[in-house]
Parts: sequence; structure tokens; C-alpha cells
Amino acid sequence: MTMSRYVLIVGNKNYSSWSLRPWILMKQAGIAFEERRIPLYGETSKAQILQVSPSGKVPALLDGNLAIWDSLAIAEYLNEQHPELGLWPADSTARAHARSISAEMHSGFAALRSNMSMNCRKSFPGMGHTPAVDAEIDRIQQIWSDCRQRADGPFLFGRFSIADAMYVPVVLRFKTYAVQLSPSARKYADTILELPALQDWIAAAILETEVLAQFEPAAAP
Repeated sequence: MTMSRYVLIVGNKNYSSWSLRPWILMKQAGIAFEERRIPLYGETSKAQILQVSPSGKVPALLDGNLAIWDSLAIAEYLNEQHPELGLWPADSTARAHARSISAEMHSGFAALRSNMSMNCRKSFPGMGHTPAVDAEIDRIQQIWSDCRQRADGPFLFGRFSIADAMYVPVVLRFKTYAVQLSPSARKYADTILELPALQDWIAAAILETEVLAQFEPAAAP
């Protein structure tokens, strides 16, 4: 069997939104890789992750002796290594826009992250809302709708790109918490949810047995 060039280190599929981003990008782009899962917050988790990621966090991409950590850094590295795949839009204006909304996702939306943790196995309709969360939900819908108005294709910039990969975990959050979306945002979210690769991720998440209480709403049944 041919060895893959890349090894992608991921955490629990049920909870690790950052792991999902490069994973779905590579799957959608057809970039072969070996997957290694390290369950988070176990007794040896930190030590295992530090062997491959200097930050002690996942995801990490290994390319020979090189380690790249952080989801967006991994995406940028893959774009450089595989320019023929068009992981960013070809048009410079669209590319700048895609990078901007990806960076906004990368560094922002703290209220959403804190109050609506990714959880593929559960459903928490109506939970997690605060004024700050709702403002961030509105902003995300604005981003999606604005991109989709310009796009020639079903994704944010037409074809699936790094920008879509950055927002895939948000789609899962909106599903888990049954967030009411505008028709435009709902259509985009449904397009993402229908991706076979994402269905594979969710199926694997459902089979996981680890339960991390910090990512499970206390009032949930």
C-alpha cells in the first residue's frame, strides 16, 4: 500500500471544530492523507500532541519532518503545495475577500464558540443564545449571503475553497442548536451538510465514546 505524503493529527471528531477544517478541505480537494486521532483532555493527550505539535494543540499536519499547526496555516501550506487545486479563488479580488472572511472566522466569533460548542452527537434546540451570540449569528449569515450573491456555484466563492472549510463547523453548530436561518443561509448550510465527506465525519463522531463535559450544555438531557 502506498504511504500518504501527509499525516493529519486530529482530535475528537465530535468536538474538535479546528480539526474538521483542514480535514474537510483535504477531503474535498482530493488530497490523500493518513489520519491520526488523539482524543483530547485525556491523561496522556497533551504529551501525545506535543510529540507532533509544538503548540500542544490539534490539528497538526505532518509533511515528512515538517509540522504545520493551526488550521489556517495548514490550509495556506496546502494551497502553496498544490496550486493546481485552486484552494483559494483564482480572482485576486475574490481571493482577498475569501482570506478576509476566513481570518474573521479564525480570530472572531468568540461568543458563538463559547456558548454553542460543536457537538455532532447531540441536539440542543434553543440553547446557547445571548445577545452577543445572536449578533455573531447575524454577521455570519450576512457573510454567507453576501458571498453567495456573487458566487457562480453552490459554495461561498463558487467552488469549495478554504473559506468554506473555515465555516463548516459553524454549519454543524447551527444544526446542533437548531438556529433559525435566512433562506439564503439555510440553502448554503444544507449544501454543506449534504457533503459526503462531512457525513463521514459525523458518522465517525457518533461512534466516539468520549464525553467532554465542558462541551456539553449543563441543562441538556
